[in-house]
Amino acid sequence: MHRVVAQTDGNRMSIASFYNPGSDAVISPAPALVKEEEAGVAYPKFVFEDYMKLYVRHKFEAKEPRFEAFKSMETETSNRIAIA
Repeated sequence: MHRVVAQTDGNRMSIASFYNPGSDAVISPAPALVKEEEAGVAYPKFVFEDYMKLYVRHKFEAKEPRFEAFKSMETETSNRIAIA
């Protein structure tokens, strides 16, 4: 939910800003937020470009097939990370 307190004597301005890492960046949860034994299993690392390509292809699908697509991507991405 988005709530705004409007001013009666002026206009409101909203600015959207986005940040993405470089396409070759390896993304994963912050280590401090994940138990060490869960890190590689529950939250695999991804190369950002690979993640975005898969996201765009599957973003309008039901959640289950989308999750399965990301799980199958883990092996491919792990190989790219190891090479880098």
